[in-house]
Amino acid sequence: MTEARVIPIRGERGPARPVRGEEQVRPAAVPPAPETDDAEEQPAWEAALEQALDFLRRRLAGDYQVDEFGFDAELTDAMVLPALRPLYQRWFRVETIGTHHIPDTGGALLVANHSGTLPLDAVMTTVAVHDDHPAHRHLRLLGADLMFRLPVSGSLARKSGATLACNPDAERLMRSGEVVAVFPEGFKGIGKPFRDRYKLQRFGRGGFVSAALRTGVPIIPCSIVGAEEIYPKIGDLAPIARLFGAPYFPITPTFPLLGPAGLIPLPSKWYIEFGEPIPTDRHSPSDADDPMLVFNLTDQVRETIQHTLYRLLSQRRNVFLG
Repeated sequence: MTEARVIPIRGERGPARPVRGEEQVRPAAVPPAPETDDAEEQPAWEAALEQALDFLRRRLAGDYQVDEFGFDAELTDAMVLPALRPLYQRWFRVETIGTHHIPDTGGALLVANHSGTLPLDAVMTTVAVHDDHPAHRHLRLLGADLMFRLPVSGSLARKSGATLACNPDAERLMRSGEVVAVFPEGFKGIGKPFRDRYKLQRFGRGGFVSAALRTGVPIIPCSIVGAEEIYPKIGDLAPIARLFGAPYFPITPTFPLLGPAGLIPLPSKWYIEFGEPIPTDRHSPSDADDPMLVFNLTDQVRETIQHTLYRLLSQRRNVFLG
C-alpha cells in the first residue's frame, strides 16, 4: 500500500508540513562571524616609514623650531638620541642611580667629573637624563670653544643643545628652566693619564657656582664610573697636538697602532649617579660675588663627587662586567 504524501498548499501560511515517513532535518547552527575592523591595524614598518617621511617633509619645508642657542629638539629626539642609544644600552650598558634628584621642571645645574680622552661621558649623560628620567628632560651641555670650532661636531653639538661654557649663557638657560651640565675639569680631566684615573682635577674658579647662586637653581653632583677605561691614555704626542691646535694627541693601547679601529671605545661597564641636590635659593644673588662662599660650595661639590666615585669603584668587581 502506497504511503500518502502531504504536500503543502501553495500560498498557505505557516511552515510546510514534513513528508510523512521522512525525518525532519534541522539546519546546523552557524556561529556568528567574528567582528572585524573596517581598517586593519597598520604594520609597524609602515608607521615608522610614515613618521620618517613626515619628519623629512617638515625639515625640507622648514617647519620646525630652533631656540636662540641653536637647539633643535625635534632633530635631537628623532636622530641624535636614537643614534646614541645602542652605545648607551648595549655597548656601555649604562646604569643610572638617583635620577629622582633631577627636578621634573625648572632649572638645575648638573656638575660632573670628566674623563675618557674623548668626551663620550657628556653625551652618555645626555641620554641618561632624557631616557631614564620620568620627565625625559633635555640636558644642555656647556662645552669648550674648541668643540664649536670643529666643522661637523660643532654644528651638531649646537643642534643637540650644547652651548659655550660661559656664565651669561648658562644663566640664561637656567633662568628659562633648563637643566644645564658643566664639566669643571675641562681638558685637564678628559685628557689626564690613565694612571690618574678617577682622581679629580682642579675645578677652576667656581664660575658654575656663581651662575647657580645668581639664578637660585640647585646644584646636582654627578659621578660617572666607566668612562676612564674606554680609551686608556698611556702617552701624548705633544708636537702633533700643537700642529692641530689640540690640547693633546693621545696614545692608547689601540691608537694609533690599529689605525681607525683604535677609535672604537673599549666596552667598559658604566655607572652614572646623580647625587642629592645642593640648594642655592637660600642665598641671595649678590652672594655670587662672595669668594669664600663660592670656594666652599665648589669644594663641597668636588668632594661629594670624589667620595661617590670611590664608593662606586669599591662596589665594582670588574671593569667590563661591573
